[in-house]
Amino acid sequence: MDNPNIRNMLIERPPKIAYFSMEIGLRNDLPTYSGGLGVLAGDTIKAAADLGLPLVAITLLYRKGYFRQQLDLNGSQSEKPVDWNPADLLTELDGITVRVTIAGREVALRPWVYPVRGATGGTIPVFFLDSDLPENHPDDRRLTWHLYGGDQRYRLAQEIILGIGGVRLLRELHIHTIQNYHMNEGHAALLTIELLRVHKRSIQETWDAEHVWDYYHVRYLCVFTTHTPVPAGHDRFPYGLVDEMLRSDYVPRETIEKVAGSHELNMTQLALNLSRYTNAVSKKHCEVSRRMFPNYDIKSVTNGVHSVTWTTPEFQALYDRHIPDWRQDSFMLRNAIAIPDAEIVIAHRAAKERLLALVQKRTGIVLDPEILTIGFARRSATYKRADLVFHDLERLRRIARDVGKMQFVFAGKAHPRDQPGKDLIKHIIDAARGLAGDIPVVYLEEYNMDLGLLVTTGVDLWLNNPDRPHEASGTSGMKAAHNGVPNFSVLDGWWIEGYIEGITGWAIGRKPDDSDLHVDESDADAESLYEKLEQKIVPTYYGQQDRWVDTMKYAISFNASFFNTYRMILEYYSNIYFL
Repeated sequence: MDNPNIRNMLIERPPKIAYFSMEIGLRNDLPTYSGGLGVLAGDTIKAAADLGLPLVAITLLYRKGYFRQQLDLNGSQSEKPVDWNPADLLTELDGITVRVTIAGREVALRPWVYPVRGATGGTIPVFFLDSDLPENHPDDRRLTWHLYGGDQRYRLAQEIILGIGGVRLLRELHIHTIQNYHMNEGHAALLTIELLRVHKRSIQETWDAEHVWDYYHVRYLCVFTTHTPVPAGHDRFPYGLVDEMLRSDYVPRETIEKVAGSHELNMTQLALNLSRYTNAVSKKHCEVSRRMFPNYDIKSVTNGVHSVTWTTPEFQALYDRHIPDWRQDSFMLRNAIAIPDAEIVIAHRAAKERLLALVQKRTGIVLDPEILTIGFARRSATYKRADLVFHDLERLRRIARDVGKMQFVFAGKAHPRDQPGKDLIKHIIDAARGLAGDIPVVYLEEYNMDLGLLVTTGVDLWLNNPDRPHEASGTSGMKAAHNGVPNFSVLDGWWIEGYIEGITGWAIGRKPDDSDLHVDESDADAESLYEKLEQKIVPTYYGQQDRWVDTMKYAISFNASFFNTYRMILEYYSNIYFL
């Protein structure tokens, strides 16, 4: 897509929504995402394109990606940069340069664009800001190399580029029609500072230096989605660093303190104070967020996944035959309940065999397609408790021996600086050795979008057991449901809204309540997990196939038809963007 086509498209259909996200996952070979947040952003953009919504998206171009994961025989993770050429996938916008000032130096940014074309002909441009230009200082050229890399200084520089540089890009492109600046997480909150500068009123207009900053107008323009239910996960920067990086070129320090906190720049507080609408990403997450930020009106829009992207080819063909409108209307997946059982079984068997073939190719381990295969593929963080199922190896071994065989497929990356997350991977590898000969366990390295599709569609049961209430939403289980894979999950995030016990899947542990948890519930949750496997799940899989297939169809009809980005983006569009 060349520059004239970009301009023509923006003129013919002026965007009204600007979607800002630190990471966006559109395809596997475009390594500008790390996990769920980025994939959600990509799925949101795809749904908006399918529905022809007037949206434009802005992120950063990471020339070295997130990282490539390598695991040694002991499960120790090491990282390597991603080797890719942006010119193979993106178009550089020649003649368009955006400039920001970081630590007193002017940094030039060149945008690249990727057009996301929807099922009904809509196209949404996604712009990637790149600081790796010859005219920049060598240190500044590296600012957009690594996603979530470096120290606080590096992170703040990237957030200046995203928020301030992103707003300036829109003006450079002569886009003056934006009615909604959507911040997907607090990383983008500095866009509000740029909007304050842009909409600053003259002293002659207000006759009051305090009121030259039009907080009300900026608030009217902005909406904010928070994804993080843990206080430590919200970006904060000391004002000493802010003074160094922003100087006084943007907005005075005292003005920022009024909306971002008096002791440090809190990006979430900044976004909350300068947004007219804030939403969490599930109903439970909304409750948690309201407790974290009691002085703010926070609502909820539960996440979804892009149905076509996360449906395996066999199920796509199945839906094409029986639900011909599903690609344009994900709500139609509710009619999957009428698909013949045999066709569901055949489609799932093909997806399962594809996954097991990959396992054999990568690891040399041959898994049996007749055995109940349980999958877990998430970012390796301790609160996700990927190793909970190995809480009592003898109990698990006894269930597999006396009730029915099981095998496990794991995948997931730990952040390079998250040593506990890396240790979690090693613990799973150790458990696999301890179960050798009784229960096969494999851990697949280099978890990405392609592997995520293979695992979520190829296993028989999707396992998810976060430490409550730390799962803001979770979307991997939604992907599984699109392919008839039932969920077996702790009641947190979206699963509270999606589960019907024994119908769409099974719950682990206690029912949710309004309490904040300050105790380790691993023992009780592990006991619940083993009890459900022993008494309900394994016996149903091996002894009641009709009932198991019913659960698969209910997962599609009840879960996939609702927990998708069509429903999600329509909620944003009707209840938030143009309320």
